[in-house]
Amino acid sequence: MALRPGLGRLFLATLTACAAALGGCGGNGDAASPTLRDTAYGMVQGSELSTGTWAWKGLPYAKAPVGALRWKAPVEPDSWNGTIRPATQFGNACVQYGRIYGPGANNTYDATIGTTLNQAVGSEDCLYLNIWRPATGDDKLPVIVFIHGGSNVSGYTADPVYDGATLAKTANAVVVSVNYRLGIFGWLNLPQLKDGSSANDDSGNFATLDTIQALRFINRNIANFGGDPGNVTVTGQSAGAINVYALMTSPLMVNASPKLMHRAVAMSGGISLASNLPPGSLPTLNPATTALAQGNALLQQQLIADGLATDVASANAYIATQTKAQLAAYLRSKSPAALLGTLLGRLAALGLAGSGPIPEGTVLPVDPVASINAGNYLKVPFIASNTRDEAKLFPTFLALSPALGGVSGRLVSDATLFSNHFGYNPNAAPTTTVQQWIPTQYLPVTTPVTGFNARTDLLNTIFFIASRNNVMAALKAQQPASVWYYRFDWDEEPAPWNDIYGAAHAFDLPFMFGNFGPSLFSNVANSTANQAGRLALSDAMMKSLGAFARSGDPNTGALGVTWPTWPAQLLFDASATAKAITVQP
Repeated sequence: MALRPGLGRLFLATLTACAAALGGCGGNGDAASPTLRDTAYGMVQGSELSTGTWAWKGLPYAKAPVGALRWKAPVEPDSWNGTIRPATQFGNACVQYGRIYGPGANNTYDATIGTTLNQAVGSEDCLYLNIWRPATGDDKLPVIVFIHGGSNVSGYTADPVYDGATLAKTANAVVVSVNYRLGIFGWLNLPQLKDGSSANDDSGNFATLDTIQALRFINRNIANFGGDPGNVTVTGQSAGAINVYALMTSPLMVNASPKLMHRAVAMSGGISLASNLPPGSLPTLNPATTALAQGNALLQQQLIADGLATDVASANAYIATQTKAQLAAYLRSKSPAALLGTLLGRLAALGLAGSGPIPEGTVLPVDPVASINAGNYLKVPFIASNTRDEAKLFPTFLALSPALGGVSGRLVSDATLFSNHFGYNPNAAPTTTVQQWIPTQYLPVTTPVTGFNARTDLLNTIFFIASRNNVMAALKAQQPASVWYYRFDWDEEPAPWNDIYGAAHAFDLPFMFGNFGPSLFSNVANSTANQAGRLALSDAMMKSLGAFARSGDPNTGALGVTWPTWPAQLLFDASATAKAITVQP
């Protein structure tokens, strides 16, 4: 096959350089350019960072799921053989509606996050991953894959908290972060999209399939970046943890050959249906019928929004006159902004705006915890975790029930929160008070039963801890010697944030990645006064994750204690000046 003019010389020069380098352009790269690496699809040129690491960003692991590929299982990316693909910039964030945890207009943490709330941001062309590794000649390094959170409706790998450079160097590992489709673009159960030609397509679990496709890419290519494809640890936080559990229980993963995941870490997540939990608990997984109700409502309400129907009855009558193919084409013709507008403007009022894995039986079992209890899951060394004050990040949930207080626990809007945090100075005297953030009925925060601490503890118990107890009991029964658990207790933020957030959901992420620079909560959490203690704790957490990725056991001298298996708990904490890691039997 003839190359385009000029590319032949480039291709031959690249081959010559790779042939001259020890190990070629594989695990150690080109001697002259160690960030030049090969993949199954073509060569990529990464960058050398000042942190003593190499990075490759924006590597496509699947074709852009646009046009006819919207709401289809991911497919292999096109090759770029004959050219060198730059890999120095993050790929697009996946399309989503703007939240304080989102990418804003520029796919980074900046002021546009606050000006794009509830607007469509990101792109459907988003199936990219990023790789970091130490700038050394080591190969066969353990691989740590991270799946971000965001309620499975938002989030992006370019969030500065998720930069993998410090973790890669400290853990001596290859770190990979993965974008995946979000919200109704990632999970959608709608009969009109199902034509029977592919069980995976018909599952509606497009984002779950994205993560599996990313693991296939890693298995096929990571050796060329110095990673061991036979030693892959998949980690995830919040919704990302739900997605880790989905991978552990997916029949596609259980039966995969070669094996794609060898260890797992689920931070602040779960995969329990309401039927798995005590009455009154909040589930971390909804049944397929909930996803079907959402899919049907999306179609109905989009028809109403477009003037093709006036109500649900007339929408259903219109649907009856159309073929599946016509209705699928109709929805695929709608812009992300139009669909997300319908989601927020119409489906949210119906309680149908959420998204996540669909337990339909093909990609995900109808009852994942039951599958674990039956031994039908990917049995790998496993760590689960929670933060002590998970629910302090969700104070609006206190309005869900009179038992929780019946009133939102936050007085400010998302826009006000973002504006405050974006410009806050943690080293100056406080410029806000707890009374400006938390309603009087929850104050003082330490009041027994009715205070903010007690109410959010109760929410944590019926939400995160209920799912934790359910899944950990199932896993412990199956693999008693290889299940560990930690609780993150650090709450050294400057006042009043130590009361407002404490050890809130997601506050362990900067510690696990070693990133305390600009991000949503950095200006209210990270002061000069607490720097020594949090850096020491972070170092121990990263080294423990590295030990787990390497051997399947998180114990390391950096902890200063022996971490026993569940039901014992390791408590990660620090004073302002030193780490304080203890064991709770």
